[in-house]
Amino acid sequence: MDITSIMLINMVVLLLLGFPIVIPLVAATLAGFYVLFTSFDNSFFIVQRMVAGIKPASLIAVPMFILAANIMTKGRSATRLIDMVMSFIQHYKGGLAVSTATACTLFGAVSGSTQATVVAVGSPLRPIMVRNGYKDSFILSLIISSSGIALLIPPSIGMIIYGGISQTSISELFIAGIVPGILILILFSIYAVFFAVKHDIPTIEKASFSERLQASKAALWPLGFPCIIIIGIYGGVFSPTEAASTCVLYALILEVIVFKELDHRDIIEIAKSTGVITAVIFILVAAGSAFSWVISFAQIPQAVMASFGLDVATEYQLLLAISVAFFVGCMFVDSIVVILILVPIFLPEIDRLNLDKVLIGIIITLQVAIGAITPPFGCNIFTAVAVFKRPYMDVVRGLLPFVLILALVAILLVVFPQIALFLRDLVFAG
Repeated sequence: MDITSIMLINMVVLLLLGFPIVIPLVAATLAGFYVLFTSFDNSFFIVQRMVAGIKPASLIAVPMFILAANIMTKGRSATRLIDMVMSFIQHYKGGLAVSTATACTLFGAVSGSTQATVVAVGSPLRPIMVRNGYKDSFILSLIISSSGIALLIPPSIGMIIYGGISQTSISELFIAGIVPGILILILFSIYAVFFAVKHDIPTIEKASFSERLQASKAALWPLGFPCIIIIGIYGGVFSPTEAASTCVLYALILEVIVFKELDHRDIIEIAKSTGVITAVIFILVAAGSAFSWVISFAQIPQAVMASFGLDVATEYQLLLAISVAFFVGCMFVDSIVVILILVPIFLPEIDRLNLDKVLIGIIITLQVAIGAITPPFGCNIFTAVAVFKRPYMDVVRGLLPFVLILALVAILLVVFPQIALFLRDLVFAG
């Protein structure tokens, strides 16, 4: 039995037995290492690779953005963003649904987390949409789909993980995700208006000028987060890692001093929660790094590519294969795990064809967003089930139009890569 089969069988059996994904990942790594070296005398290499996997300085941004997102979710930033957006567009046909999608996008640009966005934006807006005549299946689908835009709009934890594995500039990834994210928001908004017109959803009373002014003033503080990230990074003030740390400080000042929403007990609980989430992510990254080293040493990526005929694939064939692989993978497994496993497999062919790794990163991130809302195991689906306490089928019933819109954007990125790259090229020209 070859090494690929041994590692695959290890992973499948342990997953079927119900072990957390990190156990199959480590077990497959150790099995592959033993086949390669026939003993564990040099097994300290595995530990070295695991430590090396979490050493890149760019990964420091991950816990910082998670901490900032948790602080804002617990505080009032999301509410103020929602109020501002609704005050300007709630009175148009479909305005409430468009407000929801826009608020999800803005909070995603603040938090970088899809799950945090589902909780922070979905919780207050879902009851309002129900009262105004929207079907619950549409509401739930809109919320979890729009929350996925947080994966593309910076800051994006998925982009940070991909950038670390593929040695791609995180700053370039961040700015390349902005236009695709906005394009998805526009298409979601068009569909929301169509849905409202078709089902004759009533509009909400137009906000007065003073109400808009007051809501805008209240939202100025939370809108400082994307300014820190975008202007700070691309203005050369600080790196993505420094931007993440600055966001934490800004979130603390906002929620503790300005809004006076949190006290020291809340901060302690938020820090504990962040520590747990960070530990899980970093253990996965460490295990994924060792796994990547073993499969690379054994030349498994080349063998896998050859078995599917992708070692001689054209650019479009490889992009299609990447899209399908990440889409299917994220339907069943957490996106970070999929990125850790699949990126090293495709990297040799990406390098062979000299493809732009920033474009590949945006395509992968978009496929992760699609997988996160696609049955059977999309992570945003289960977040909505837990948060809104609705049956699984109620959550997934209205998802098809949103999945099709995301698939359309994925196709457009492959055919017209400048959708993602022109802003990157503009900022980083020369």
